[in-house]
Amino acid sequence: MNKAKSRILAQLEIFRVVHPGPFWASLGVAGISMFGMVAAFGTSPSTVEISIAQQTVVEQLAPAMRPAMRQDNEFFVREDHVQRGDSVASLLARLDIQDDEAFRFLRTNTTTQAIFRQLRPGKQVTAHVDSGGGLQALIYPLNTNDRALFIERRDGQLHASERALPLETEVQMKSGEIRYSLFGATDEAGIPDGIAMQLVDIFGGDIDFHRGLQLGDRFSVVYETLNHHGKLIRSGRVLAAEFVNAGKTYRAVWFESNDHAHGSYYTPEGKSLRKAFLRSPLEFSRISSGFTSARLHPIKQTWRAHKGIDYAAPTGTKVKSTADGTVDFVGTQNGFGRVVILRHQGRYTTVYAHLSKFAPGLRKGQRVSQGEVIGNVGSTGWATGPHLHYEFRVNNVQQNPLSVALPTAVPLTRQQLASFRSKAEPYLTQLNLAAPRSLALLD
Repeated sequence: MNKAKSRILAQLEIFRVVHPGPFWASLGVAGISMFGMVAAFGTSPSTVEISIAQQTVVEQLAPAMRPAMRQDNEFFVREDHVQRGDSVASLLARLDIQDDEAFRFLRTNTTTQAIFRQLRPGKQVTAHVDSGGGLQALIYPLNTNDRALFIERRDGQLHASERALPLETEVQMKSGEIRYSLFGATDEAGIPDGIAMQLVDIFGGDIDFHRGLQLGDRFSVVYETLNHHGKLIRSGRVLAAEFVNAGKTYRAVWFESNDHAHGSYYTPEGKSLRKAFLRSPLEFSRISSGFTSARLHPIKQTWRAHKGIDYAAPTGTKVKSTADGTVDFVGTQNGFGRVVILRHQGRYTTVYAHLSKFAPGLRKGQRVSQGEVIGNVGSTGWATGPHLHYEFRVNNVQQNPLSVALPTAVPLTRQQLASFRSKAEPYLTQLNLAAPRSLALLD
């Protein structure tokens, strides 16, 4: 044991020479290894050594800041969410508002009382409060996406008004794979339904989203979100998208002319994706009866040609115009029930039958745009259940809208094409990053 102790003391002397400085401070640095050596020999440091090595340090910590509170000039900005069972008094108390005048104003003002009489849980409320607890401003989001109730103190008086929220734009990149349905895939990828519907509109002229989706189809999308203080208010526009359907890749990039008069989607080469006609007047539905020369009529029980497409959908489903055009007929027509007939580019007409109602104010001679709602699905006329009967006619002769070649929109001019290429390049770069393989590498 004496030999072991002498060996340890010799090693400590070497450590002191190699690491100059206060000896016991250096010993503290090497304490773990030394104690291990001591333990190996069955010895332990003395009580004197422990008392020298240990020190008590007392540090004064700053008090924790109140969450969701920051000073903005001479006011404080506080945020909170309406909770179930809240009253105006309890909400103001959590916002540290101690202002009897503000309380009375919210309860009695004609603009505010209807809103604050029944507070909706989950609403995020922002308040500007002075150091004495007086309310200087309050923002309460309304049910409409990007509007809010603003309460402000001006010239010593509180005023209330409804205004649009100041929104910030953020770009998102997402991708997904079809396993069951498009909406199932977009939900799994965290993509809003509004963006999924835009994908259908963008690629609907090339991809049959009713019957043509396959297991393993992939998509990537770059899109905008509109936020208020970091909170999502609504989705914006798709900036670029890619859809791989049955092994074939389709790409689209948004382009808007410099005068912002018109915008549309184009291939990376500058070819317009906008068809003069959409394939379907409904966003999503099931084809209950196709285009055929012989079909057993469900009511007449006779074999007849069916020169259109029947889309089964719930009553009230929105029906959209498949192209820009003019209302040629709106009213009731025999077996069609409530029907709208649109005329497009002279020789083309489309028919929308069995509607439950028409779009408000729709009348003969009115101009309609592609994608504009013209009515709602119903079961008027000769119909056994709610569905839309849709016809596509060329020179008044019915054609199969699912197979006929649809004309494209007017192409870009040479000057527009040069502008498109410069604007499309960053979107295409983001689209490449949004691809599943690229996102996996980023993760």
